[in-house]
Amino acid sequence: MFFDIFKSKPKKYVDLDANAFHEGMKSKDAVIIDVRGGGEFASGKIKGARNVDVMGSNFAKKVAGLPKDKQYYLYCRSGNRSGSAAGIMADQGFEKVHNLKGGIMNWPYETA
Repeated sequence: MFFDIFKSKPKKYVDLDANAFHEGMKSKDAVIIDVRGGGEFASGKIKGARNVDVMGSNFAKKVAGLPKDKQYYLYCRSGNRSGSAAGIMADQGFEKVHNLKGGIMNWPYETA
């Protein structure tokens, strides 16, 4: 007998390396979201990113109001929190959600 708790849920978002993330965020319908806390966001961000803290009590509520027809590019420091955030958005019906694998620590491009 197998236990369902050991099954991993299929991901409904895509992990991208820095190059693919950088290319994708140039799309006209791309929205870049930094899911780190405000202090981390202030210390350096990817140009054009908006800050929506995934650890904030109302993250799910804030993203629920976003248009579902956009492409979302999420990142954090290492890729873990943004992966969680991408999962939350995918569960809410967002179909074009991308996570920066390795986070901003692996970002070779310019930051603001």
